[in-house]
Amino acid sequence: MELLNLDEELKTAKDAAISAGRLLYENKNDLNKSIFSSDTDIKLKADIEAEDLIKSILIKESSFPILAEESGKPEGALEETFWVVDPLDGTANYARNIPLCCVSIALMNKMKPVIGVVYDFNNNNLYEGSFDGEAKLNESIIRVSDVNEPKEGILVTGLPNNTDYSDSALLKMVKDFQEWRKVRMIGSAAIASCFIASAKADVYKEFGTYLWDVAAGAVIVNAAGGKAEITNFRDNYQVDVHFSNSKIID
Repeated sequence: MELLNLDEELKTAKDAAISAGRLLYENKNDLNKSIFSSDTDIKLKADIEAEDLIKSILIKESSFPILAEESGKPEGALEETFWVVDPLDGTANYARNIPLCCVSIALMNKMKPVIGVVYDFNNNNLYEGSFDGEAKLNESIIRVSDVNEPKEGILVTGLPNNTDYSDSALLKMVKDFQEWRKVRMIGSAAIASCFIASAKADVYKEFGTYLWDVAAGAVIVNAAGGKAEITNFRDNYQVDVHFSNSKIID
């Protein structure tokens, strides 16, 4: 960690996220074109062009390899330190003009996120955090909520592409929901994470999301005084997450 200049890498991540966000926002009419779709997923021209832009900036300004949602990882094993990029988290929202989507960039060291940037370009909100710094929203420090019971809190969750929709799985989910005052599904794991960091909600959890969806948010949640747990790493970079304000145990 001591060999990393986190301030310099954070600036690079912010520059890349803002540049990609502006591209996505200003060129939406051209970029909102489907290049792949299935029953549960969609990929747009926007995903590819935003990722290409981000990678070009990271390659120019940084020496670390890149794991990205669309292009995957470089050949061979990833190094100890590497970037994780989601060029457009919430693609389906973007496609349907739901303003809950963002650019998400994280730097990993020894499989722990140490820098995180999430740019909510629709609202011009830049969230950031680092291993040894404060969490910020547009340069103002943010902190998690003080809610300490689910019955007073808001849970944010999601349903990944391979969600188990069996009766038993759905019943378990509903029973969990009943513990909370409110439950929200917003379609962007990165923004959900930032909602925890900025006290808009209290717990975000999801099973089978992807590392690039949540790595940046994990840093921001931790830097805001919360607790971000990423567990059950799969070979395809699927993970389980539980991000909280650190006061609610559920």
